[in-house]
Amino acid sequence: MEGEMLPNHEFSPLGDSGVIVKLGDVIDQTTHEKVVTFSEYLQKHPFPGMVEFVPGFTSVTVYYDPILLSDPSSDVIPYERVLAILKKMAEHLPESYAREARLVEIPVCYGGSFGPDLEVVAKHNGISSDEVIAIHSSREYLVYMIGFAPGFPYLGGMDERLSTPRRSSPRLSIPMGSVGIGGSQTGIYSIESPGGWQIIGRTPQCLFQPDEHSPSLLRSGDKIRFHPISEEEYDERKKVSS
Repeated sequence: MEGEMLPNHEFSPLGDSGVIVKLGDVIDQTTHEKVVTFSEYLQKHPFPGMVEFVPGFTSVTVYYDPILLSDPSSDVIPYERVLAILKKMAEHLPESYAREARLVEIPVCYGGSFGPDLEVVAKHNGISSDEVIAIHSSREYLVYMIGFAPGFPYLGGMDERLSTPRRSSPRLSIPMGSVGIGGSQTGIYSIESPGGWQIIGRTPQCLFQPDEHSPSLLRSGDKIRFHPISEEEYDERKKVSS
């Protein structure tokens, strides 16, 4: 089944219970704002049979229940019903939602046992470890999407002076809260998992709490700022969050 086009929108099926709404071709602020706007509209105007939607870098994937959207008396298949609904939404979509981005402070203990690759990043870029920390914690980062692992934020806005290739041999286990750099991106491991990013620090802040109504601390559209703390502060904050 071929994808279908509207101005600035492309719709493609994902199996028999999903539709990918492509809103751009490049990862940038403009495309991100379109993704956030479409997601906000779906949040405020869910249609009968919609299961969930998942924002991505340049698209929003909408999942639906094909049984709930089936009509034995009609030849129109569930995908076509959902496609018609999403096209109508796209045609009446506002330019943007006036939602103020949250700024979330993320405390990080850099280096030492919490950041075993801090020196690697410093050496690769010809700067000191202190400069890595200063540069990394001086920026506001945009949360483009949540993925890879529950609560894991894909961030935009890292200074190019910190860009460092991933490790040649990924680690089998990276502790929850580890802050890493992979290529031109930085991110936070929300759960313990394997990974190949260069680990420069760790946060005591929990990013994923499955028992909460909103399990992920961060969401697409948020902004975050890293905030250096000492090992003593890390231990104190960790006790409070445990």
